[in-house]
Amino acid sequence: MIENIVLSPLTSAILLLLLLAMTWRWLPRALRWSSIGIEILLVVVMTPLGANLLVHAVESRVPTSTSCALPQPQVIVVLSGGVERPPASLGDFSAANAESLHRLFAGITLWRQTPGATLIVTGGGEQRITQADLLAQLARELGVPAAAIRVERNSRTTWENARDVAAMTDNRRIWLVTSALHLPRALGAFRAFGFQPCAWSSGSLYLPPKGIGYFIPQSSALDKAEAAIHEIVGGWVYAWRARHAIDNAKVQRKTS
Repeated sequence: MIENIVLSPLTSAILLLLLLAMTWRWLPRALRWSSIGIEILLVVVMTPLGANLLVHAVESRVPTSTSCALPQPQVIVVLSGGVERPPASLGDFSAANAESLHRLFAGITLWRQTPGATLIVTGGGEQRITQADLLAQLARELGVPAAAIRVERNSRTTWENARDVAAMTDNRRIWLVTSALHLPRALGAFRAFGFQPCAWSSGSLYLPPKGIGYFIPQSSALDKAEAAIHEIVGGWVYAWRARHAIDNAKVQRKTS
């Protein structure tokens, strides 16, 4: 996706290096040193140290599940996380990527702890069989009754997840199941549509320091940093959209 390229520390580092190479002789000394500092910072972000600091900055904003007020919600919303390839059939569960599976398993675990709860599985896509349909079928295979499952199959973004789930249920107190890294942005999107979501994490990406490799740039750290930056920037965009929607609502009330 184009935003992943634009927000990549590697892309920024390469572009800055090329720009410095072309303009070095004309740059003032202060600008040279500040540019070198930015370049070093970008390299640090591509190490496990930098990537995990970014991840921790996002994940630390997730409220604990125990902070959810009683009575606990009876609706559990699982946000799909993508597929590795288009599913060949509803039973082609290996097409789901690891993130989707982690989120679904976490949602089913929570459903088993919440008697009488409804499980809403979300996620559309370009493929003939949507992410939501694939995960809902897997949930049935794992023992969740069909009557307890609802499917939202049209959304392609977290914002659309919230919008479409809002049209499916009158319940505004829900459990929201996704990764710890994704939860802050997802919680913001669902709050913008009037939900009072309780967070349920399917897992954390943060890894504490361990060995010399923690300080050496790695492709896995780059992937993690890109994911964290995507969530940070996406959270800013969603916050702006939420404020814009509130302002529009106020204007409409004044003119009606």
